[in-house]
Amino acid sequence: MDGPALLRSLAALACVLLLTVPALWLLRRHAGAPLRRLGAGSRLCVTASCPLDPRVRLVLVRRDRVEHLLAIGPAGVTVIETLPAMAEPEAPGAAP
Repeated sequence: MDGPALLRSLAALACVLLLTVPALWLLRRHAGAPLRRLGAGSRLCVTASCPLDPRVRLVLVRRDRVEHLLAIGPAGVTVIETLPAMAEPEAPGAAP
């Protein structure tokens, strides 16, 4: 491979990397956002989400009056625990 061809190849690689890094950053930052944007009247809500490692994530999902703790990873989804949902905290200064 001669000099100009090598230089073009390196420039193309640099362009690809410069476009890929911000795209991956945005994808990682906003992953799971569509689940959180369910309507206010929806029966389903993602209460919390916590990464355990780069491939496995714990997600607390609330459905009606039940909370499900899920482990989501490459092997699939595993239900770890299902409990009745805790009562919603009342707003400060709310009359009884």
